Amino acid sequence: MICNRRNFMVSAAAMGLAGIAWPAFAAIDPKLRATLDEIARAALRDSPEGYSYLGLDSGENSWARARLRDRSAAARAKVATENRRYRKMLDGIDRASLAGQDRLLYDSVAYELASGAAGAAFAYGGVDALGGGNPYVISQQDGAYQGTPEFLNSVHRIEARADAEAYLSRLAAFAGVLDQESAQARHDAGLGVITPDFVLDTTLAQMKALRATPAAASRMVQSLATRAAARGLAGDWTARAAKIVEAMVYPALDRQIAAMTDIRAKASHDAGAWKLPQGDAYYAWLLQYATSTTLDPEAIHQMGLEQGRDLDARMDAVLKSQDMTQGTVGERLAALTRDPRQLYPNTDAGREEAIAYVNGKIAELRQMLPRISKMTMKAELMVKRVPPEIEAGAALGYMNFASLDGSRPAIYYINLQDTGNWPKFTIPSLSAHEGLPGHTWQGAYVAEHRDDVPLISSLMGFNAYTEGWALYSEQLVDELGFYKDDPFGQLGMYQALRFRASRLVTDTGLHAKRWSREQAVDYMTSSTGRARAACTSEVDRYCAAPGQACGYKVGHTEIVRLRGKAQAALGGRFDVRDFNDAVIQAGAVPLTVLASAIDDYIARAG
Repeated sequence: MICNRRNFMVSAAAMGLAGIAWPAFAAIDPKLRATLDEIARAALRDSPEGYSYLGLDSGENSWARARLRDRSAAARAKVATENRRYRKMLDGIDRASLAGQDRLLYDSVAYELASGAAGAAFAYGGVDALGGGNPYVISQQDGAYQGTPEFLNSVHRIEARADAEAYLSRLAAFAGVLDQESAQARHDAGLGVITPDFVLDTTLAQMKALRATPAAASRMVQSLATRAAARGLAGDWTARAAKIVEAMVYPALDRQIAAMTDIRAKASHDAGAWKLPQGDAYYAWLLQYATSTTLDPEAIHQMGLEQGRDLDARMDAVLKSQDMTQGTVGERLAALTRDPRQLYPNTDAGREEAIAYVNGKIAELRQMLPRISKMTMKAELMVKRVPPEIEAGAALGYMNFASLDGSRPAIYYINLQDTGNWPKFTIPSLSAHEGLPGHTWQGAYVAEHRDDVPLISSLMGFNAYTEGWALYSEQLVDELGFYKDDPFGQLGMYQALRFRASRLVTDTGLHAKRWSREQAVDYMTSSTGRARAACTSEVDRYCAAPGQACGYKVGHTEIVRLRGKAQAALGGRFDVRDFNDAVIQAGAVPLTVLASAIDDYIARAG
């Protein structure tokens, strides 16, 4: 998944160079490109981490390496002002004069800015001038306390002394960011925006675990010291970094723990967004952004129920073929999830074994790429365990895209706090989703064609498109025979699809139908057969990020519908590789824009 844990969205949005493709973005209307470049540069100036994620923090942008994004009240107020400015700039382009990809790009940016404007109307939570947001600035999966240490470790480069000094500057800035977020959490709580008690319990546990590590032994210090030593950079980096952590970061973290403890005393067990100020309207906004559709909660809820029934029938057939006939589909899946033959030991050695299995599956999937796409890309990928200090609240799996300059590969994180959450039969489909041909392939396109891609395309992220493609990837590799000798792997793929269908029911249940956390966990566990701990973690994620979980199955459903439309229109001229490339080359776009892109692909291929 490209989950909300990701600190900065680097979306795959570019035009093709192979197959039946769009002209390169170099041919974009000059006025449109100049406008979009200006918007992108302005947006990045407010996001120094964005420069680093993209690998653009050098040369004239090297200032960004020493800074972190401003999270103050003034910075939040600026979001609305900037959004209005960007929309006025875009209004200076005559849409009627645009055609083809130029018009699709214009429509995508307009959609993103309209969503940002809608979000700015709410006086709480996180919001972006270029898109969506979330209600709780600090939760088990949001906030600098859990994002910045991993950002410094995995994204901030240490190649020269200046990089190490910039690391120290960012470490010092981390303390200020913690205080800014604490202030906003207190402000929002005053408006009645209080994270559910169970989410706050996990959040506080993670904060205290981070705080409990002696400064010199913390990953924030050791990451710098280890990498500086590897580069031969002389200096007492350990002592300097430890001093900053001890004198600045930890006191700020103590203040944040105190703030969240105060807020926890006022928290209720109510799980859904309905309890927030203008809660129904707020959830409608988040749902619209997450799915890039106008589907209402009830329609999405029913979609999940209907698709769940179909997937249950498919899983029943596979289970029966393996002589598993007793009990409901969910009960049989739960039994398989507990089967010792499917479990890795819940030890460091077992976790290493699981990661080795992931890498093996990635290698198998890489061999399938010529049957999936006509494009040739490196799509480099690293598999990492979610850092132990944040794994209790982190998503079960997620992806950070590769940098645009090629200095950092895509990173596929798997949460191995409890290896029972990832029985062996579930890992192949996860690897297709996060790895190849899923998110890694999406990100590789923009990273490996950066000269042809407007910068703004790397700043936008449409959840239903990106997660829809990754979920479609799970289905696609099944259709191409990935599981032909692995019936349990195929079952894992069906279970993953079922899990996403259950998300539609659960997310709308929590936020529109006022389900309790326990009711949601019961439904997820019984309908998917996944471990109760895994389902609890997932439900808590939906509580902290309303709507986001609905993008997967809505996007997948639309991509499958569009493929069927293309097959019917093209008949014998249809090549699934051309369709797949058209989807990737359309870029991270709203589903309505994707439909227009596929109509154009059909016209060109016809």
